[in-house]
Amino acid sequence: MIVRIMGEGQVQLDDRHFVELNKLDDELLEEMENGDEAGFRRTLGALLDAVRRLGSPLPDDALEPSELILPAPDATLDEVREMLGDNGLIPG
Repeated sequence: MIVRIMGEGQVQLDDRHFVELNKLDDELLEEMENGDEAGFRRTLGALLDAVRRLGSPLPDDALEPSELILPAPDATLDEVREMLGDNGLIPG
């Protein structure tokens, strides 16, 4: 799957990593629902770090269609709320 982190670029991510990423996504949703800004920042950072660590960056000149778009590291709670689907940022 091709994943884009807004403002950074794209990574190729194997589907087997989505179990780990979905756990972080669930935590992020809970923190957002509780208005836990510190937890939200921490978990968003951990989610984006995991995508960077587990994925393989695509070249800067590659323009592949992104199947998943994640917020920038400095995104606000409100900005991320606007990006959420029924299941969070990550489907499944």
